[in-house]
Amino acid sequence: MRWLSSLSAIAVALVAGAAQAQTKIDFFFPVPVDGKLAKEMTRLVKVYNDSQKDIAVTAVYTGSYDETKLKAQAAANAGKPPGLVLMSANFVLDLKLAGDIVSLEPLLKAENTTRLKFLDDFWPALWANATVDGELYAIPFQNSTPLLYYNKEHFKAAGLDPEKPPQTWAELVDAAKKLSTAEHTGFGLPEGYDYMGWIMEALCLSNGGRYYNEEYGGEVYYDTPTMLGAVQFVEDLVFKHKVMQQGVVEGPALSTNFLAGKVSMMLLSTGSLSFIRDNMKQAYGVAFVPRNLRNAVPIGGGSLVMFKGLADDQKAAAWKFAKWLSSTETLGGWSRFTGYFAPRKSSYDTAEMKDFMAKNPEAKVAIEQLPYAKPWFATYQTVAVRKALEDEVQAVLNGKKKAAQAVKDAQKNADTLMKPYADQTALKVP
Repeated sequence: MRWLSSLSAIAVALVAGAAQAQTKIDFFFPVPVDGKLAKEMTRLVKVYNDSQKDIAVTAVYTGSYDETKLKAQAAANAGKPPGLVLMSANFVLDLKLAGDIVSLEPLLKAENTTRLKFLDDFWPALWANATVDGELYAIPFQNSTPLLYYNKEHFKAAGLDPEKPPQTWAELVDAAKKLSTAEHTGFGLPEGYDYMGWIMEALCLSNGGRYYNEEYGGEVYYDTPTMLGAVQFVEDLVFKHKVMQQGVVEGPALSTNFLAGKVSMMLLSTGSLSFIRDNMKQAYGVAFVPRNLRNAVPIGGGSLVMFKGLADDQKAAAWKFAKWLSSTETLGGWSRFTGYFAPRKSSYDTAEMKDFMAKNPEAKVAIEQLPYAKPWFATYQTVAVRKALEDEVQAVLNGKKKAAQAVKDAQKNADTLMKPYADQTALKVP
């Protein structure tokens, strides 16, 4: 029986060796919108882990997009970088400038493919935020545009056609006035950090403007007529038209108020669509962001990036997991669960998605808005530069500052923050 003992020992050694060969990586992910997204993401990671034995992924929920950036940078600086991070898509440029993330081009080259071939199945509107200086640094995963959500029953009660939501700023104001009662306000915006910057980009774009220089990380256009018009519009909604609550209302509070019938219309991410669908008791509609001069919205959402400092086996493991996460089927399922639109066009060719879209036509609105989509604000020191505007708009909402002064102060503060990068890239004349 001694030979049986030897075989058992060999088997144990083989199992131990296999376990040691398994590559372990952490996956950092945020959940910046409403719904049970963290639980679903954890389930997806388990599905992946159960599907193969070579890689063990640990799902780590890291809070908001801003918090995820800080935690991923801290882990990398401590010598323990996460294998993969679901990062706000507009942080990619800043992370590349800081040297925090790595180019994905060598991984594409190793598979005898190119950036253009890899991105071919992704909506073109997403490409700009995934690439820096002609190289791929990120894979689009969950993407969004702002949408106008509105309460159809409130529309009927106010004598408005529930199938004809406002298409312009003027129509929005007119409808909001008719919708405003003692029980509910006519309109609302998410006004906390991160969300506010995105919404202000949407309003600036729809007013015919540009929020920042898409080709250069050291320029923003806060003190411009188009941004002034956007901030003035927000100020007027509160203090002139009196159709929006004074003060700063965070995104979750806004959606809660909408569900409770305390707000008749709101601008919010398509990423909140499943939460609204599951919890709204009254009939609702979804529409384009109303325009002033043109239809235009910024892309939002998150992309998959790899931080510096990964061992070769971890990098290979993270790449395999990233490709699985960004596959046609996985992205389609995530879209149906969350409300984000799927970044791959092929996700909409599957039988599951066709059936879902037929049953939930409101999910088509974000896709129909994509021809008017622009890149998401991305600069040197993105978060701080974004907050330079958000702080000023919040001051306007609180009645502490007027729009004209707010945009001037926002521009001054942003320029100061970007000065190191501007000085570094400026042409030095002898």
